[in-house]
Amino acid sequence: MTVTTDTRFPTANGYMTVRTRSRYIKAAIAASVLPHDARSIPEIVSLSAPEDERYPIQFWQLFSVLGADRIVGIVGDFYTRVFANEAWFTSVFERVGGVEHHVMTQASMWADVMGGGPYYHGADFRLSFHHTHNAHQLMDAKGAARWVELMVQTLDASGHVMTDDLRVRRSLNTFLSYFLGKYADEFAFENSYSFGEINPPWPMGPGARTAG
Repeated sequence: MTVTTDTRFPTANGYMTVRTRSRYIKAAIAASVLPHDARSIPEIVSLSAPEDERYPIQFWQLFSVLGADRIVGIVGDFYTRVFANEAWFTSVFERVGGVEHHVMTQASMWADVMGGGPYYHGADFRLSFHHTHNAHQLMDAKGAARWVELMVQTLDASGHVMTDDLRVRRSLNTFLSYFLGKYADEFAFENSYSFGEINPPWPMGPGARTAG
């Protein structure tokens, strides 16, 4: 059974795609979310989302079904909420730039990781520098809680740009959960937050495709 999306967008590796995909697959194998041979399964490693709905969309495949405009739309909604929030939260972002600056930067990072091509110059070093030097005041449990709250509101309000494929929201949740977990480890804060349902384990029942 297939899921139809209105458009498929061209994909390419970005500055962060390959490394992020490799790290996520390693962790997902250890957590029994992906099979041990995940790196040799085309539906997992490809930058194009599988059309068969039995297979989850991996977050590095999201650009293929969302494209740049939808990603910018989701990120734009989020930063509108950020800049309308309380001063202790909003002021950290204001010191770096306005709404348009943050939308451009964050959407570039998303597109880069999600298989849209080389959008986010500086890759992991740039991302780490931003959180360590620009956003360090929010890299704690309080800041994370507010960030997640606003992002969940954004995702709940953005269903109209996520196509008719229900796997897209789960993949976005997986993407956000992965990076939040990474930040929690780096900045030593407790991570008990949820964006909603994430990708289920890779199907291994009768009829599920495996390598070979």
